[in-house]
Amino acid sequence: MKLSRSLIAVGAIAALSVGALAGCSTSGTTDDGDSGSAGTAALTIAKPDGAITTESHNPYLGDSSASKYGYAKVIFEPLALVNPTGDLGTTPWLAESVEWNDDYTELTVVPRSGVKWSDGEDFTAEDIVFTFDMYLNGKLADSQGLHYEGATVDGDAVTLKFADSKFTAQARVLHTPIVPKHIWEGIEDPNTDPLTGEGLAVGTGPYVLSSWTTESVTLAANEDYWGGDLAVPELHYVSYGDNAALTTALASGEADWAQAFIPQIESSYLSADENNQFLVSPTAGAGTLFMNLQTKPFNDPALREALAWTIDRQAYVDIAREGASEPVWNVTGLGTLLEDEIAPEYKDVNYSVDVDKAKEILTDAGYTWESDKLIDPDGEAVSFSISVPAGWSDWNTEQALIAEELDEALGIEVKVDQPDWGGWDAARQEGTFQAIIHWLEDTGNVYGLYTSTMDPKWIVDDKAQYNFGRFDDPAVTEALNTYANASTDEDRAAASEVMQKAFAENVPAIPLGAHPLLGEFNTRNYVGWPSEDDQYASGDPTQPGIVQILTNLEAK
Repeated sequence: MKLSRSLIAVGAIAALSVGALAGCSTSGTTDDGDSGSAGTAALTIAKPDGAITTESHNPYLGDSSASKYGYAKVIFEPLALVNPTGDLGTTPWLAESVEWNDDYTELTVVPRSGVKWSDGEDFTAEDIVFTFDMYLNGKLADSQGLHYEGATVDGDAVTLKFADSKFTAQARVLHTPIVPKHIWEGIEDPNTDPLTGEGLAVGTGPYVLSSWTTESVTLAANEDYWGGDLAVPELHYVSYGDNAALTTALASGEADWAQAFIPQIESSYLSADENNQFLVSPTAGAGTLFMNLQTKPFNDPALREALAWTIDRQAYVDIAREGASEPVWNVTGLGTLLEDEIAPEYKDVNYSVDVDKAKEILTDAGYTWESDKLIDPDGEAVSFSISVPAGWSDWNTEQALIAEELDEALGIEVKVDQPDWGGWDAARQEGTFQAIIHWLEDTGNVYGLYTSTMDPKWIVDDKAQYNFGRFDDPAVTEALNTYANASTDEDRAAASEVMQKAFAENVPAIPLGAHPLLGEFNTRNYVGWPSEDDQYASGDPTQPGIVQILTNLEAK
């Protein structure tokens, strides 16, 4: 993650937009169907998750309506915003500055002055300390693994201390929702309280809760927001029954903003209105083929390397992802966002679709062909299954592509397995699969790929949360630990080189394409959205960067 230890905002956040705060309709159009006038149109933010029937505004609960819809992020703000795309940089937010010590075990922040909670009380350093102290005193479960140890206050500065390095988990710390002490000290159990009582959903964010029903949630612009006036006066959060219903709502203008994978997006959404936009924001993570390294055929690194020279990553992007990704070809498994971190010896060492090279590798390893079928050194035909849950349309398509590519190029029979989520989840944890497509732990730096594919720490009680292939090399484990806990960039670079070399030589997994954040939105009423040329945030309204977007929008 390209974060310097000292990230200081000078003055107010730049480019905060100014707009009228007037009455509005429930979508981006007025009641008579004409476009809403500048600065009066609401934005309807949509999800395809079906009815959300239980009201809860608690930002710490993953199953609260505030988390499921995503509106918690416009009420409760973090200390800083870590961009998961673009420059992978950090923007101080509720903190005027954030600074890590050399080994990333201490974070010093200066609270932004002039900030008020939405009930009019002043935001202070006490609120920051109180928020993190809830982890220390056990009032709030440490589900993020922050391992917070306490805080000290020196003048305006607050120093938060952690039991271990947070270099690979900076976003988890900085994105912690800060809550008001004067409200939360009266909440008996922050792990369960729905925050539905009068006056409890109090934050510093740009919007405040206006109304909640099982059909939609309405938030109004915070008139005293520290970031200045807001162009969008009202937000409506709505959940549709499925992706098809969501797509229809977006295409018709009933919904304005969403994050979803939409098949045939050009014909189903973009062509419906010239104002409809689609932004793909690559992250440091990747859709990745995990192979079970403990059993045939993947216990042979020669076979894994041959597959890496055969699988077409561009087809994954163009066909399976319909352009919503970018291919990962480098032998280190690192994509373009992290290309500056690729070791010099691997800078231009890339895979390609080279069937002749794949066959040469297999022949040298003792493989043969009979009737165009690949035969392993034991005389057995090579075949395996690849598993992805039914209904995951992009990766279901990739299953079919891989099966076709490997059959035609190498004579490998690939069986397509599409179980329900439960069966797939059990197999990936227990190691009873042969191959699966999965995402990576995205830390915003090289650590994410390598911990996800080569770190034995993820195997607990013989069940895997990552490293599903169960790769285990003590030298790599040491390098992973060094990288995570190092106090200098030089030590991290040296550890990274060890991990890159091991990945290139062992091929423990095959990254296919960058795992993107997606955003669909329309520009009929507002401009200032992130774009391919200016990825100051992703276009995904469920990410913390939504507050950055909303303060950047201007009425058209």
